[in-house]
Amino acid sequence: MSVGATETGAAVTDTLLGELAAELSAEALVTDRDVIDAYSSDKALFCPVGQAAALVRAGGVDDVAAVMRFATKHRIPVVTQGARTGLSGAANAVDGAILLNVAKLNAIIDIDEVNQTCRVQPGVINQDLKMTLAGHGLSYPPDPGSVAISTIGGNVATNAGGMCCVKYGVTKDYVRGMTVVLPDGTVTKLGRQTAKGVAGLDLAGLFVGSEGTLGVIVEITLGLRPLLAAPVTGVGIFPNMESAGRTVTEFMSSGAAPSLLELMDGATVGMINAYGDFGLPDEVGALLLVQSDAPGQAGVAELESFQAIAEAQGAAEVFFSDDPADSEMFVAARRAVSPAMEQYVAGLGGGELIDDVCVPRSRLGEFFARLADIAAAHTVEVATAGHAGDGNMHPSVLFDASDEASVAEAKVTFAEIMQLGLDLGGTITGEHGVGYLKKDWLGRELDAGAQSLQASIKSAVDPLGILNPGKMLG
Repeated sequence: MSVGATETGAAVTDTLLGELAAELSAEALVTDRDVIDAYSSDKALFCPVGQAAALVRAGGVDDVAAVMRFATKHRIPVVTQGARTGLSGAANAVDGAILLNVAKLNAIIDIDEVNQTCRVQPGVINQDLKMTLAGHGLSYPPDPGSVAISTIGGNVATNAGGMCCVKYGVTKDYVRGMTVVLPDGTVTKLGRQTAKGVAGLDLAGLFVGSEGTLGVIVEITLGLRPLLAAPVTGVGIFPNMESAGRTVTEFMSSGAAPSLLELMDGATVGMINAYGDFGLPDEVGALLLVQSDAPGQAGVAELESFQAIAEAQGAAEVFFSDDPADSEMFVAARRAVSPAMEQYVAGLGGGELIDDVCVPRSRLGEFFARLADIAAAHTVEVATAGHAGDGNMHPSVLFDASDEASVAEAKVTFAEIMQLGLDLGGTITGEHGVGYLKKDWLGRELDAGAQSLQASIKSAVDPLGILNPGKMLG
């Protein structure tokens, strides 16, 4: 699928950069090559990194609009960035582009306790927003693993989810409206401030998950919830991933509504235990972490139901606690997956490819059985954690990045996992996005009609194809 190939204009000369600088706030334009290169990629492996012509660290909406007017006038590609914590290469530079970084647009503009909404700029860190809202008795549930470092703008750009999705949904479920700068520099408001509204097409929804290919989001209106109740937390220990997967299927089909249901395989638990003391048992086949924030005894009853189902599916041990300290410790263990794997692969050769397939919950048992076959067929390692409650798994392929044979095998293993997700009626990405990393796979998931429709939308909004060219729809 190819959309809006950019016909780049003249090279970005010093004269053109001078023209741009005159339209920007002081010190917004950066031409130092070392700084530009430092901003030229996110955290994804195996994605091309071009040589950008300049970096603009926008100080306000006027800077963003000026960049887009300039880019349209001269047909220069623009790559929008935030904290660059993405895992798909969507923030990577393309040759001759302007890197438009909006991380400095980080104000929490307004918190409306009556209407339970807030207005924020895209550079606000997710965790910072949560902490501020808690002081107002409010919460913003979307909770990606990168909650402490990722921005709300980046979360919107990829429709991020996280650990609370099983009950509270993903980013798109909370985005009511936004202010967007279009490719020609037009500043427009999309969506609404109200809880309900069907005036015209849902254009704000269209921009959620668009990965910077349609416009630059400069303000977001989010719906909020009252502060979430302290949960009861349970842990199930299983001999293998298949029995854990069956437990997820049975538990969720029973009508349960846990606020969290996370899974880690034995390899991942071992890495976490080597990383820090989180109270997890050693030598397990799989671990399910479950929480219920249902009021009163209903939460306990929900975990008692989980215990009965887990034991019927072969769990070796199940225990739960209403002590907040225990809850915090177990959630901290789940959040430690990423740094624990980084520590582990440092001794392995430094290679880590994090997959992001999402399959129907009913097929998790089959997914894990076939994933084990894939892992057994290769010499690279596969360690899996993920959001079991909504079927979004993150198998990580671990390999020696300095060894060509290991790298090649890692790529094959990664591709086989993505194909497995499609074979089981799932998707190639649940929340990390397409970017560079998976753009060749998007055409395998979307049929011809869907591809044509997406191409038409991209061409209508960005006729010159200057926004994040070569990514996702490219």
